[in-house]
Amino acid sequence: MQITVNDKTLEAKPGEMLLAALRRGGVHVPTLCAMEGLLPTGACRMCVVEVEGTRGLVPSCAFPVRDGMKVQTHSQRAVRARKTIVELLLANHPDDCLYCSRNNNCELQNLAGELGVRQRRYQGGRTPARLDMSSPSVVRDPDKCILCGKCVRVCEEIQSVSAIDFVGRGSKTHVAPAFNVGLNVSSCVDCGQCILACPTGALTERSHFKDVFDAIRDPKKLVVVQHAPAVSVTIGELFGARPGVDVAGVLNAALRRLGFDHVFDTSFAADLTIMEEAHELVQRVKNGGVLPLITSCCPAWVDFAEQEFPDLLPHLSSCKSPQQMLGAVLKSHFAKRSGVRPEDVFVVSIMPCTAKKFEANLPERRHDGLADVDAVLTTRELARIIKMRGLDLRDMDAEGPDTPFGERSSAGKLFGASGGVLEAAIRTAHFLVTGAEMDAVKVREIRGLQGLKEARVKLGSLEIGVAAVSGLANARRLMVEVRAGRSDLAVIEVMACPGGCVNGGGQPIGADLDAVRARMKALYDIDRDSAQRTSHTNVLVQRLYDEDLGHPGSEEAHHLLHTHYHPRDAEV
Repeated sequence: MQITVNDKTLEAKPGEMLLAALRRGGVHVPTLCAMEGLLPTGACRMCVVEVEGTRGLVPSCAFPVRDGMKVQTHSQRAVRARKTIVELLLANHPDDCLYCSRNNNCELQNLAGELGVRQRRYQGGRTPARLDMSSPSVVRDPDKCILCGKCVRVCEEIQSVSAIDFVGRGSKTHVAPAFNVGLNVSSCVDCGQCILACPTGALTERSHFKDVFDAIRDPKKLVVVQHAPAVSVTIGELFGARPGVDVAGVLNAALRRLGFDHVFDTSFAADLTIMEEAHELVQRVKNGGVLPLITSCCPAWVDFAEQEFPDLLPHLSSCKSPQQMLGAVLKSHFAKRSGVRPEDVFVVSIMPCTAKKFEANLPERRHDGLADVDAVLTTRELARIIKMRGLDLRDMDAEGPDTPFGERSSAGKLFGASGGVLEAAIRTAHFLVTGAEMDAVKVREIRGLQGLKEARVKLGSLEIGVAAVSGLANARRLMVEVRAGRSDLAVIEVMACPGGCVNGGGQPIGADLDAVRARMKALYDIDRDSAQRTSHTNVLVQRLYDEDLGHPGSEEAHHLLHTHYHPRDAEV
């Protein structure tokens, strides 16, 4: 099928929307509400074009192609309409761009520049709004909302949480939780996918900047930082690197330059998590325990399960997440060996995730009255701090992490991708069952960006079903099957964010699926090239067990590294 666009011929597919054909043909048409993979809403009208034979302008995102149609994408009429829309949006938008976290990365700001909006033509009273800072993870500023609906759609259609929706009618319409309550008493699970979707600064993460800087300046504090597996293959993008470049070495150097006393790799704790989780899986399989075992390293998923599937909580692994495990070890055994009081160890986590901020605040993630983790920074926040200090990752030499919690296997690094936790667990579970390593450690069926991946794997003579699911709507569908009695799966990995932590709510805004694929590929390339690809071969993890924890599943390991869950309503 052929269409004519701006007097040039383009190929189109039968049944597709015009905007998709235009994008594939390299024709740029702006939009504020279109979302790849979801049905169009035509809400923003920024993508209007002129089509010969139709009356008025049509939204290209919701207008199906037909053979031989003739389109003008940037006619005077279309551009004037887009400019008017932006001007009307700005008439009810704050003029605080210099203070906004999305300055220079705001789609509304970019459109204003693209369309030449340089003065305010429309004046009027602004709709009053209340800043919502009730959530431990997400800050909602309705003043900056342009009613594009992308956050609503992500929350409902991708995550099936439906914590926010359109409220009111006409000029009173706004986006909010039910009954206009704060996010903290809504069904929000703090995943942060709404932040990635938001084109303006209406949704941002709650900052821990001050807590971190105050701790670094306090001479009594031993300030320790850990960075998650997905961070090193992502943060380089915010300094001009192509997606998927691993900058772990220079990241370590930058963190030391910022003033942190020790720099550790959360991938070490991922190996520790696998030791506990694989042991738990084997015990359940051998002793007739509750199956399937469901992973617990994603706090947004755990919160979702506590709210939506409380009857399935016995299926969840009792293991803390790697972030919390490392924090607990740092404030106990590491503090003792360093001659520092546990309360003087300040643990900072660099995470690709906003839900980690929520997790760090949970009372059940405390040990002996102290929080395992004191502050959490997202990948975006760390990049801002590095730039604030006048540093550039491109100008630094690589450095290794500190010991004893710096050495990791590549299995621990896989935690950043959907399917990675499961693959790492299978490798160690095979060893625990058979006493031998897997012939081929790669489990191809559970790799990739698909929302649900299933496989059958052999642990010696024992064959088990496994599944990896990402995106909470996909998780909901699978949990409904488990609730209904599905019994062919022994272990299920769940990650709230589509694709896993490489696409977490704390990652760079504006990345496309190609960038996410590149990040995921980088993790698998690290694994492919590693000499140590299983968690149980991590010498420093074994040393921690030998000197402090005893063995996986021991009383001391349970005291430090495990937690419990409880049914929860929306209130936090």
